[in-house]
Amino acid sequence: MSSYFDGLPIWSAFPKGIFFPSVLTPTLAISFLFLLLIRLGKPYLLFFYHCFLKPHTKVGDSQQQAIENFYKGQAAIYDATREKLLQGRVEMLQLVAAQLKYRIEELEGKEKSTLSDRLVWVDIGGGTGYNIECLNHFLPIREYFSAIYLVDLSPSLCDVARARFDALGWGDLVKVVCMDARRFKIEYFEPARALKGEQHGVDWITMSYSLSMIPDFYSVIDSLSSLLAPTGIVSVADFYVQSVTAVSGRTYTGGVLSRHVNWLSRLFWRTWFEFDRVMLDEGRRDYLEYRFGTIMSIDERNRLLGGIPYYIWIGCPKSAAFAGHIEQIDAAATESPYLSPANFQASRNLQLSGKAQSTEVQIRSKGFEAAVLNLSSKLPLPSTFYQNHPWRIYYDELLPCHTQFQNDYIYAFTWEDPRVDYRLLKINERDVVLALTSAGDNILSYIIDASAKRVHAVDMNPAQNHLLELKLAAFTAKLPQEDIWAMFGRGIHPDFRNLLINKLSPHLSSRAMQFWLENSYRFTRCGLYESGGSRIAIKMTRWLFRLFGVARYVDMICSAKTLNEQREIWREKLRPVILSWWVSWAIISNEKFLWKALGVPSNQRDMINDDYYNVGDSKPKQRDRGGKAMWEYVVNTLDPVVETSLIGDDNYFYELCLKGCYSKRCCPSYLTDTGYAKLTRPDAFDGVRIHTDGILEVLARIQPGTLTIAVVMDSMDWFDTDGVKAREEIQRLRCALALGGRVMFRSAGLKPWYTKIFEEEGFELKRVGTRLPGACIDRVNMYASTWIATKVSISETIGSRRSSSSGSSRMEELKLPSALME
Repeated sequence: MSSYFDGLPIWSAFPKGIFFPSVLTPTLAISFLFLLLIRLGKPYLLFFYHCFLKPHTKVGDSQQQAIENFYKGQAAIYDATREKLLQGRVEMLQLVAAQLKYRIEELEGKEKSTLSDRLVWVDIGGGTGYNIECLNHFLPIREYFSAIYLVDLSPSLCDVARARFDALGWGDLVKVVCMDARRFKIEYFEPARALKGEQHGVDWITMSYSLSMIPDFYSVIDSLSSLLAPTGIVSVADFYVQSVTAVSGRTYTGGVLSRHVNWLSRLFWRTWFEFDRVMLDEGRRDYLEYRFGTIMSIDERNRLLGGIPYYIWIGCPKSAAFAGHIEQIDAAATESPYLSPANFQASRNLQLSGKAQSTEVQIRSKGFEAAVLNLSSKLPLPSTFYQNHPWRIYYDELLPCHTQFQNDYIYAFTWEDPRVDYRLLKINERDVVLALTSAGDNILSYIIDASAKRVHAVDMNPAQNHLLELKLAAFTAKLPQEDIWAMFGRGIHPDFRNLLINKLSPHLSSRAMQFWLENSYRFTRCGLYESGGSRIAIKMTRWLFRLFGVARYVDMICSAKTLNEQREIWREKLRPVILSWWVSWAIISNEKFLWKALGVPSNQRDMINDDYYNVGDSKPKQRDRGGKAMWEYVVNTLDPVVETSLIGDDNYFYELCLKGCYSKRCCPSYLTDTGYAKLTRPDAFDGVRIHTDGILEVLARIQPGTLTIAVVMDSMDWFDTDGVKAREEIQRLRCALALGGRVMFRSAGLKPWYTKIFEEEGFELKRVGTRLPGACIDRVNMYASTWIATKVSISETIGSRRSSSSGSSRMEELKLPSALME
């Protein structure tokens, strides 16, 4: 396939004087384009011939003969033709490089230059050595590795790799081994390492689009488990096809929401790749996940080439999360005393023998239950147990209560004023706080302003917790303050995807990482605060301002220096637009808009209607369908805010709604210099636990009498007025709270119907805020009243805990397998 023009300029094919455009004939122009296409497209022509036209070897040939027959003619152009096809390789290297840096520099507390024993890496099916050269851009291989082994079965590809490393001067560091991966043993090449008693095996194994080409993949994966060190990492990037129903019952995957491939695509891609002996059967990835614990699992599509499904998977030995680690995570999630595995077994034996002094049952988290079940079945633990941080508690993402949100959050920012929370509750370092996550801003505020001992963030919507987790990761990774401001202050960061992969990934759970990879455009294109359900209200407001030609007054009102200046702009320019009668008729009174854009459910809307029609007049007003109640509620919300507080100086809630971003002089505390200093401390988030579940489920699994504060926002407004669910939640709050513990809640009603239930269940109730006409209850002024319920009775608390509808939380016979007790 060599050409006369190889190594010569393309115009050397033409005689002097006739190449210039002024004398080119149509025939010569066509010839020129043809030759140009041949020269530029030569690698792809070779690729097409060897993949689709050239006959394959016979079935009886060995695997090495088949591999060599396929690659020999295209070894020289392999890298040039695989960049677009084999996507995910670079991201896999970047993700593992980030993990290794974190482990070396943070967990071990050592500088890479002082490591006495650097890492050993084995690249199975490494081909031409592209991965190794590529990694050097992210992780200098001479600084981090003492030896690298490229193992491949194709002599032609190995020859290309040797030439590459000789040219780079890495011949002494990188060893190219042409052999079957099943026969590779590190002892053959690292005898000194094999003699070390504390660690045997390699630190990192990679398989980049090679697992799908190995016929006997079971034995190869088995060999990897014996090759890998106890603290090592294995990573794979490859094609796949799979239905979500095939993995829906597994608790040890790193997330399956994006894993599903429809039946037509499964049939097409499996058949297509089998022509080249690339097998996309499900068993390869399944067995990989069975043999190793999952640190991260990412499912992507190669959109450039028709949406080819591929995955990136990072794992570790099953035993990397040991029994004591499981117990510690569980104890923090349930506020239970920590028991080592040995003590736990001894305690259990005492209970079973009847000699125990206390009959109180140890409460267990859902993660612990899943872990014990998996260990008893010799399965890996849920992926949350293999993460670098214990923040995220295990949950089943396929439950209808989670999938109803369609993998999206409603609130991109928090709509409750943390200043009022801190002033009323006086949170301190001894408090154990349970609060709804929302966008996570208030969770961070409790850490900055109060340094609470423990904060349990609870939200049924997984995406809301993904947003909080991203904020925790940004501070834990100690991103520069400019990057954090770009992400969460302006809501736009052009380089977000790069930050996510190279800086934030070691600090994120697998599911959160998958979510943000899929939604990285929210930071690079549309902006964080124009995403989620709340974007509807923000975009609608901006559209109205542009439609009526008052958009320029938005900046003016946010820049106003005095209240009089602000009031004038509001009354004359903006208020006539936002509070016009037709906006009320078309938008504010629309039930779908209230729920999707503002998060106002129908039960809460009914409370607003009840107050409007039945309060303040001796004779109740006649109800109508024109939305007068909602319109007046909005008027009483917005007018006092503008009349009493400077938006641009101290009301970042409304500044964000008007401008779509925060300003440096008016922003949440976590975006200030003081917030940055506190949240980047090494132990800042040690007390944070993120529960993706309903409040009822979380309260059922918290040790009685351990919570001191619960902040439930306006969630109780959502309950049906029959009181069944409200009473159950209040009873569980009473059980989980210590004597004197407090529940803070806000309501759209002046006197919510469920306040009576609080009093009936042993709480002392106090309304600490009431929204009066013309005055603000707080900077948001969205709710009609704020309440604090204090637990004053301990009757029927311990021992009266009701089981949740999904199952009991009293794991009476639950214990770790005996193998982990030794």
